[in-house]
Formats: sequence, structure tokens, C-alpha cells
Amino acid sequence: MAKDVEKNKPEEAAEGGKEKKKSSKLKWIIIGVVIVLVLGGGGAGAYFFMSKSANKEAQAPPKPPIGAVWAPDVFIINLADAEADRYLKVVMNFELSDPLAVAELDVMKPKVRDMVLSVLTVKGFKDVNNFEGKQRLKEEIAMRLNSQLTKGKVVQVYFTDFVVQ
Repeated sequence: MAKDVEKNKPEEAAEGGKEKKKSSKLKWIIIGVVIVLVLGGGGAGAYFFMSKSANKEAQAPPKPPIGAVWAPDVFIINLADAEADRYLKVVMNFELSDPLAVAELDVMKPKVRDMVLSVLTVKGFKDVNNFEGKQRLKEEIAMRLNSQLTKGKVVQVYFTDFVVQ
């Protein structure tokens, strides 16, 4: 009888070893499936995220091209500085909302020059020396011109040359 008990023990031990092998294989299979699911889910999420952002970029309205541009002659003026004689040379372009405004500005060129000169001659060096001063100058010139235009308006004033001496 003792011999029968001893014979059964190795068989049970062999079955336990098979269970360990089965459970370790099962464990690796589960880990592999989880990894595949995580990677697949991440890839699908990235695909949908990228396709949504691509659609938003495609649906964004295109920037309007620069409209008609009119370029007056060069302006050279004396700045209104009491302590020193300073000169300002400005070359500018006006972006217009309507191409018909170009013809209108050509007709009223002397009036445009007078308006721009009247804006520039009252400025001092401190008024035009920094970025904010130049932005205010652009806005003031555009506002004065827009008050006189009947066909379109000045959208933007561009300084293509700005020299203070």
C-alpha cells in the first residue's frame, strides 16, 4: 500500500508541473492580448484625432488675398522736434478693399498727399520712434483717408521704407 501511495505522488507532481506550464502560457497569452488591444486602441485614437484636426484645417476659411494696392510717392518731411532738426522719409502702400478705390485715389492724389503730410508734420521723433507709435500713425493715416474715400476703404497701411535722420 505504501508503494501505491508513493507511485501516485510523482504522477500528481507531474500533473502540477503541467498546470504550471499551462498557467504560465495562459498568462503570456493574456498579456499579449492586452498589449495588442492597448496598442490598437492607441493607434485608432491617434488616427481619429489626426483626421479630426486635418478636417478642421481643411474647413478653416482661407485668408483673403491682399486686395488692390496703391502706392503714393515718397514723403520726406521735417519732424516737429524743437530741440533738433530731424527728417522723416516714408514710403508707404495702401491696401484697399475695392479696386475702384485705386482710380479714386489717383484722381485725388494731391488731396491724399496733403492729408498724409498734415498727419506726419505734427509728429515728433518720440511719436514715431517705437512700434506703438508707428501703429498709431498707420491707423491715423487710414482713418483720415477712409473719411474721404467713397469707393472702398483703406484696409491696411504698409510702410515699405521708414527712415528718421
